[in-house]
Amino acid sequence: MGHQLQLVGHLKSLGHVKDCSARNRIMPIHLTWLGHSTFRIETEGKTFLIDPWITQNPLCPESEKHQKKVDVLLCTHGHGDHIGDAVAICREHQPLVVGIFELATWLGSKGAKNISPMNKGGTQEVAGVKVTMTHAVHSCGIQEEDGSFIYGGEACGYVLEFASGLKLYHAGDTAVFSDMQIIHDLYRPEVALLPMGDHFTMGIREAEYACRLLKPRVVIPMHFGTFPMLIGDPRKLAPAATRQHFDLWEMKPGVPRELVLEERSMPTTVDI
Repeated sequence: MGHQLQLVGHLKSLGHVKDCSARNRIMPIHLTWLGHSTFRIETEGKTFLIDPWITQNPLCPESEKHQKKVDVLLCTHGHGDHIGDAVAICREHQPLVVGIFELATWLGSKGAKNISPMNKGGTQEVAGVKVTMTHAVHSCGIQEEDGSFIYGGEACGYVLEFASGLKLYHAGDTAVFSDMQIIHDLYRPEVALLPMGDHFTMGIREAEYACRLLKPRVVIPMHFGTFPMLIGDPRKLAPAATRQHFDLWEMKPGVPRELVLEERSMPTTVDI
């Protein structure tokens, strides 16, 4: 399957992990980047899809243009490059839809039969995964078919806590903001999916500062290189990875990776 994602063993000393080997015996977590901010997570027999923009996504491989199975759909905000395929997926697969109240309700009006709206600061358990909605600094208008925009609530991010105890933060589209320190203090996500393409979200300078606040063990870049204006180059984050002691992983679209906690002494910067 995929390569293993190795997280440093001193998580034990921070109180996050009591027994790494016990955690690894839990069902594996496979993470697949589909380009831009779209990710698929497969674990415990369930398939989660975050920010479903697939058919018109230039970075999404042709083999991934149709999703065979979606159990849970999570949307960070209402822009077309994040929910472009949400309605079609809802109508075909009828997943459980998680989103901020206004956006989830809008998807319900478009044919989603299983919606589970929430709001920032709240946590709900979905298919065995604890989902916490966090703040994000971005806009959230939804464009209707006639070109008009309607209110879609606010943009958000998510912290997902899996049965193994691993916590993953998908920041959505956002600027850096000081409450990322609170996300660290409250949830301590070990893996952070961060936008860094600039123009519409953080660039590299801001992403570096976000990493200082979040203190993740692994950073996975997203929302870069899709369009010419998204000029942020994740490779420029490598010096910060060395200074701040996190692993920088540049994933390839369509290639799954298995997230596994393993002890090792030093972080690395890896292009996968």
